[in-house]
Order: sequence, then C-alpha cells, then structure tokens
Amino acid sequence: MHSRGFTLIEMMVVMVVVALLLTIATPRYIHSLDRARETVLRENLTLIRDALDKYFSDHGRYPDGLPELVSRRYLRALPVDPLTDSSETWLTVAPDRGELGGVYDVHSGAEGEASTGIPYGEL
Repeated sequence: MHSRGFTLIEMMVVMVVVALLLTIATPRYIHSLDRARETVLRENLTLIRDALDKYFSDHGRYPDGLPELVSRRYLRALPVDPLTDSSETWLTVAPDRGELGGVYDVHSGAEGEASTGIPYGEL
C-alpha cells in the first residue's frame, strides 16, 4: 500500500521557495508604500498652498491659521499629513510682514527625508 501525501523534504522545499519569494517582494512593497505616502504628501501640500493663494487673492491677506481655510470654505477639511497621520502636525510659515496674516506657506511636520534626499519639512 502506497501512502499519499507530502514528505517532510517536499514541505521544506516549498517553505524555502515561499520564504525566498517573500524576501524579494517585501522590500519592493514597503518601498512602494513610502513612495505613495510621499506622493500624497506632495498633493496635499499643493492643495493647501493653492487654497492659501486663493484666500490671499480674495482677501488681500493670508489666513491667521489653517482652520480658517476650512471655516471660510476654501477647503472642505484640512488634509491629513500621510507621514504623521494627523492634520495637526502641519508646520506653518508666516509672511514676512505680520499685517498680511499668519500663514503664508505650509510644510510637513514629519521627521526624516524624502526619497529625493530632501527633508520632509522642506518639501
């Protein structure tokens, strides 16, 4: 009588092949997630900066804070920084002249560098 099933050697070979494939695929997957977060960050920064420019065009000054863009309906909601998972970590830059408002530009509050080598706070 011949028994049906896999031998321990066959199972070990399959496990080694699966592990090898995972070691090749996992770094690429993680790298693609990081690139996607950077892309979303750049898009969110562009969206906020565009809203700041429109606010300035309409009012002749910049808003006192980012929530003002939402309250005046230049944004539906303040975008989330994909690197910090929070909309509270944006770093704001005031204009050179204080009478022009409080927020001239915005940067990410995340630490570290983008894939281009530029710190996230300088994007």
